[in-house]
Amino acid sequence: MLSININVPETLLLKWDCSKEKLREETQKLIAIKFFELGFLTTGQAAEMCGMNRIDFMIELSSLGIPIVRMEKEEIQKEIEKAKSL
Repeated sequence: MLSININVPETLLLKWDCSKEKLREETQKLIAIKFFELGFLTTGQAAEMCGMNRIDFMIELSSLGIPIVRMEKEEIQKEIEKAKSL
């Protein structure tokens, strides 16, 4: 996996009251979540980036109110109609 450095204000550690390692982990998780939201990563790829398994990552998304499946209203309606016809 590629590593990059990100500069953040030192005051962030004080405001968040966490260690550098915890800040790194949380920042990495937030970036993975955002990349997933933007469609750049799958749940599996984003989970790997966070050092989580896919199920735990999806639970994290759910706890943040982030949809795991992105479907348009029309797609959802088609799926409902298809299911009704079974």
